[in-house]
Amino acid sequence: MDTLRGIAVSSGVAIGPALTLDRQGMQIRSLYVPSQRIPEEIERLDRCLSELSNEIASNAQVVSEKVGPEVATIFEAHRRMICDPHLRSMVVERIEKRGCSVEFAVRSVLQKYASFFRGMENSHFRDRAEDMLDIERQILARLAGDRAPIEEIDREVIVLAHDLTPTQTVSFDPKFVKGIVTEAGGQTSHTAIIAGALEIPAIVGIGRFPESLEHDQTVIVDGNHGVMIIAPDEPMLHRYRTSVRDFQRFKESLGKLRDLPAETTDGCRVTLSANIEFPEEAKHALERGAEGIGLYRTEFLYLNSKSAAPSEEEQYEAYAAVLKTVGPDRPVIFRTLDLGADKPHQDGASAENNPVLGLRSIRLALKNLPMFKTQLRALLRASVLGDARIMFPLISTLMEFKRARMVLADVMEDLQELGIPFRKDLPVGMMMEVPSAAVMADRFARHVDFFSIGTNDLIQYTLAVDRTNETVASLFNASDPAVIRLLREIIKAANRHGVDCSLCGEMSGDPIYTPLLLGLGLRQFSVAPHNIPEIKKIIRSVSLEDAKRVAGRVLRLDSASEITSFLRDRTRRVVPEFVDEMD
Repeated sequence: MDTLRGIAVSSGVAIGPALTLDRQGMQIRSLYVPSQRIPEEIERLDRCLSELSNEIASNAQVVSEKVGPEVATIFEAHRRMICDPHLRSMVVERIEKRGCSVEFAVRSVLQKYASFFRGMENSHFRDRAEDMLDIERQILARLAGDRAPIEEIDREVIVLAHDLTPTQTVSFDPKFVKGIVTEAGGQTSHTAIIAGALEIPAIVGIGRFPESLEHDQTVIVDGNHGVMIIAPDEPMLHRYRTSVRDFQRFKESLGKLRDLPAETTDGCRVTLSANIEFPEEAKHALERGAEGIGLYRTEFLYLNSKSAAPSEEEQYEAYAAVLKTVGPDRPVIFRTLDLGADKPHQDGASAENNPVLGLRSIRLALKNLPMFKTQLRALLRASVLGDARIMFPLISTLMEFKRARMVLADVMEDLQELGIPFRKDLPVGMMMEVPSAAVMADRFARHVDFFSIGTNDLIQYTLAVDRTNETVASLFNASDPAVIRLLREIIKAANRHGVDCSLCGEMSGDPIYTPLLLGLGLRQFSVAPHNIPEIKKIIRSVSLEDAKRVAGRVLRLDSASEITSFLRDRTRRVVPEFVDEMD
């Protein structure tokens, strides 16, 4: 039994067989093959090695002619390793004795080789580890025609991968994908957000999977604590199954809160809305008690589109579906496309050295006006169907916001000339997620209809931490005093100018921060649908006066660890089940 620790990004517990994906997002065949198919697997191996050897020899000849024989020796070294009879015999032995596929046998043997070389003191030999991994990639790529893409997962599994793109995660069917674990990734990557939306327990940034991990081996994914357990024994399985049953009963009890208001014990009314990525989630959000949609991440239409960008009609249909589901009396805040950084798209910019600080979100939209105007046309056309509101992401300067509003005004004028109806009094707001904007919140408040605080990026930019980089994940902390002081100033500026202010980042869905945010003056929360009952339970369990005392105490503390410890202790006193689940 092995235990690995990573970053918990989607709560819940899943138990099931491991399914490993390679770096191209294909399934590594991990099922046992029948004994009668073993000769076929060995034949596939020999054919692959022969074809790859010939291809490398040909490439070496071309390189030798172009840049000289010295460079070509690199290719020749790879060819010799591929033709090594000892390598073949080890792979064949695994196929014959363990009955596994050629893909899994190749991966297992070459990963073992790589690990051996990595552990050597001589740097020359350590470099051979990368050669082994390169050979692994080449062989698996050659066998790719026999592998199944992730969209074809048709049994209950725990998906294990180096990393996943948002597009790959979106394709998962929760009926079959019961848990997700990745070697890389950060706490608020959009892959993590999608896993939460799909309610699939997930852990990221767990580091390299052990080579002892076998195909179809039973694993436990503890998305509450960020723990993955490989080959758990019976007592451990029993403990987790009991814990899952107990917490499920508690969550079912929260369902009784659905039709009750989000109101503190001393009568302070709070608006509780939902964050969604897909139109289908709107119905689910209402079933959980959402009072509206506080954040519709429209970029997932682009990520799922088969063409470069969804057409105006495709977008209109998606936006109209959400408004019709929610009804005319509940607001829906549409965030315009937020592509770039960890959500690359083929119709955006070329690869950048630092995409987090590059051409993304509103910057990409303002540079690609045809794409931006197409989205705004679809949004405006749909606006007549309900209480639609538009929000621009990643605004860093007042001029940027004004430019975006000018583009919106141009599109309104075009629709008016064509006689196409739309809401002329459409509220327009901005994401407050860049420190430069937070510092200028008082000025922005004079020009916007509402703020929505995006803590995921706000924390990232304030603390200079890439939120998708697992190597610095421990530095990404919503409890940092600098972050909390920025939140206080944004909320104060909004309240002073009578501007609605919501918080839609992942911080809003964490129960330990609810009293603090209430105490700072926040009265609108937007969270993932599955978090709504939990946050409502906390709101209905505290008084506003107590929340203000919590905020006052937090603002006097100097470190994130002190703040987190204090907030967890306060939450444990109010609703112990939430903290017990985390501990």
